[in-house]
Amino acid sequence: MMPITLNLRPTIELTDEQFALICSTNRDLRLERTATGELVIMPPTGGATGKINSSINAQLWLWNQQYELGEVFDSSTGFKLPNGATRSPDAAWVKKERWERLTLKQQQNFIPLCPDFVIELRWDSDSLLNLQKKMQEYLANGLVLGWLIDLPNNQVEVYQQDYQLEVISNPVSLFGDDILSGFTLEIKNILK
Repeated sequence: MMPITLNLRPTIELTDEQFALICSTNRDLRLERTATGELVIMPPTGGATGKINSSINAQLWLWNQQYELGEVFDSSTGFKLPNGATRSPDAAWVKKERWERLTLKQQQNFIPLCPDFVIELRWDSDSLLNLQKKMQEYLANGLVLGWLIDLPNNQVEVYQQDYQLEVISNPVSLFGDDILSGFTLEIKNILK
C-alpha cells in the first residue's frame, strides 16, 4: 500500500510534542514528518516486508553485539533530522559515541540526529524517486552510509558521503567497509 502524504500547512504547523502525541495515539501507523511539515502516513507492513526487515535487523544486531560499536534501531524508530524532518528508516545504526552524547530524554524520544547508517527497502508499491530523495535527505543531514535495497529491480543503491552513487545489480552480500567494520549483510535470499 502506498504512503499517503498530508500537507498540513498553512492550516496547522505541528510542534515536536504534537507530532509525538499523534504518533503515540496512532501506533498502528508509521508516521514520518517531512522538513516542510507534511505528514507521511505509512500503513503497517505486510508479511514479506516484515520478514525481510527482521532478517536485516537481525544481521545488523548480531554484528553490533559482537563489535559493540554503536546502537541498532528498527523501522519504528523516529530520527529528528537537523533539517526538521522526522524519518524512520527500515534499519538504522548510530555510532556509540554519538548515542552516548544524547541525554536520557533525547534517547527516549525521537532521536535528534541523523543515523550514521540506514537501510531502506523498496517494493513495487513504493516510489523509487521518493526513496531516492529520502536517501539524499539523509546524506544532506549527515548520513555516512546508506543502502537502498530495490527489490523489484534486484539492485542496491549505495549512498555514501563524498562518493558518487553506486548501483550494484544482483549482489549476494553488502559490506559495511570502514563505517561498519566487519559487517556483511547477506542479501542473496532477499533479492529474489
